Amino acid sequence: MEAPLLLTSPHSGAHYPKSFIDASRLDAHTIRQSEDMFVDALLAKAPAHGIGVLSANYPRAYVDLNRAPNELEQALFKDTLPAHIDRHSARAAAGLGTVPRLVAENTPIYDGKLSFAEAERRIQNVYHPFHRKLEDTLRALQHGFGYAVLLDTHSMPSQATRLSSEGRRIDFVLGDRHGRSCDARLSDWLERDLTARGWQVARNKPYAGGFITDRYGRPADGMHAVQIEINRAIYMDESNYTKHAGFARLQNDLTELVAALATALPALLSDTLPGPTRSAAE
Repeated sequence: MEAPLLLTSPHSGAHYPKSFIDASRLDAHTIRQSEDMFVDALLAKAPAHGIGVLSANYPRAYVDLNRAPNELEQALFKDTLPAHIDRHSARAAAGLGTVPRLVAENTPIYDGKLSFAEAERRIQNVYHPFHRKLEDTLRALQHGFGYAVLLDTHSMPSQATRLSSEGRRIDFVLGDRHGRSCDARLSDWLERDLTARGWQVARNKPYAGGFITDRYGRPADGMHAVQIEINRAIYMDESNYTKHAGFARLQNDLTELVAALATALPALLSDTLPGPTRSAAE
């Protein structure tokens, strides 16, 4: 990679194992409701600009990579969960844990309950390899450039977005954990660029950033993370799961944005580096 910038798409995975489909009560269409469809495709041209992309293979309904590894809900399992499980996770209690019970509000994935061993398999075989790759890549970028920037990219149902002051639905929500996961100049830059392209942008409402943003956004250590939520209606038909004409424009805008960001980063964040590293970079 030629820039200290990594893009992730942890919810666009579309490999649904047969055993998972067989265990689910949902049809092939409904089970995809929580999938961030085509987000990986929106980012597909970034590597041509020296920017890394890490996308999930498995769907969020199977295992949610944007959760801590121990956010599980006792109600989903036959056996008693071990002591290391986070029993106070509000996300798990809502049915949206690391192995979720629901695919959408009031839409259970299963008729029955799972074994804890099944959850462990998914976490060991899918969750941990993704996060090892993510952490290793960010550390390599930080080692090479002195800092690293992560844009964790998602999509949101259009009806989940609030109206702007102009009465339009919000197109993008930038989540930086209310300023804790990155230098403020990074969020400001992203908002300015998207707004200049004609998009409606909100900050931290209704999405302030999930586990990935919180876990990897450590600006004091040179790790900057922003979650980007994209309104699905601007690039796809939400009812039949197909791209529409807006996809090409959005893909082009995102490609131009990340290429411009890669160029801007040295001036934007270089003064956040330790003294010797900054001098070497300059």
